[in-house]
Amino acid sequence: MPPAAANARPYIGLTMAVRSPMQTTLLPGGRALLAAHARELPQRDDLCGAFCAALALRAAGIERMGSEPLGEPLDQDAVALAAGSVVAAAPDAGHLPHGEPGRRDYRLALPTVDDAEVSGTTAAGVAHAIETLSGSALVAIPFSGPWSATTLGGLFDAAASLEHPATLIANLATRHLWGGRARLDQLLDHLYDGELSGPPPDWEVGHFVCVFGCVRGPRGTLYGVADTYAALGHNGVHAQPAERLAAAIERRDMPAGGLLAVVAAADAEQVRAAAAAAGLREGLWDNGTVTVGAMA
Repeated sequence: MPPAAANARPYIGLTMAVRSPMQTTLLPGGRALLAAHARELPQRDDLCGAFCAALALRAAGIERMGSEPLGEPLDQDAVALAAGSVVAAAPDAGHLPHGEPGRRDYRLALPTVDDAEVSGTTAAGVAHAIETLSGSALVAIPFSGPWSATTLGGLFDAAASLEHPATLIANLATRHLWGGRARLDQLLDHLYDGELSGPPPDWEVGHFVCVFGCVRGPRGTLYGVADTYAALGHNGVHAQPAERLAAAIERRDMPAGGLLAVVAAADAEQVRAAAAAAGLREGLWDNGTVTVGAMA
C-alpha cells in the first residue's frame, strides 16, 4: 500500500474529529465553586442541602458573615442553622454511599429528629439561608418543573449567560443518575451518539447537588455535577447525561424535587424570564424533609 493510502484513514478520522462540534460551558463562578467544593468535602450527615448552599455562597465570593475578616465562616454548619436543617439523632449508614463512613463532627448544635427518613433540609430552607446569609445580594429562585433535557438546558443557558456568579442546586433522586465513574467511552458514546445506557447508580436517596457546567456534543449533553462525597465520581465530581439528570430532578417516584437557580439579585428577572420562556414553573416543592417548626 502506498504511503499516502496507508495514512488516509487516520487523516480522515482526524478531520472528522476536528469538524465534530463540541462545546464546553462553565457557569460564572464555577471555578470558585469547585475550589470551595474540594476544601469542604465531605458533607456532614444530613447536610447535603446546606453543603450545596455554602458552595453557592462561596462561588459568589461570600465566605463569612458580615464585613469583618474574622467573622463566622459560612460553612455547611452555618447554612444548616440558618436553613432550619434537622439531623438524625443517630448515624444511619443506609443513607450513605458505599465507601463513606459518615461525618458527625458538627461545628454548631443543630436540631435532631429520631426518624432519619425525614432528616435534612427543605428546599425552602436552602433558599432562605442563601438569601439571608448573603444579605439579599443573592436570590435563590426555585423551579419545580416540568423537567426535560430541553427545559434543563434552557435554565442552564440562562445562568451561563450572566456576568455575575450563578449556581444551580438540584434536589434530585440519585436512583435516576448514572454511577459517578462512567468510562471515557461511555461519556463519548453519549456525546456523539446520544447513548443513555451507563453505569448503574451509586446509591438511592433524595439528595442535593450543584451543577457547575456542561459539555455539548453532536447528539448528547453531559452536565458537570459537584457532589457531596469524595466516593462519588472523581473526588466528588461526575458527569451526567441531560436526560438522566432531568429525570433525577423530576423525582416522580418519591417526594418532589426541583432546582434552585442562585443568582445575583440584579440578574433575577432575566433568569425568571428565560426560565418561563423555556416552559419552567417557578415555585417551591416539598421534598419530604421535616421542618423545625413542624417538630415543635
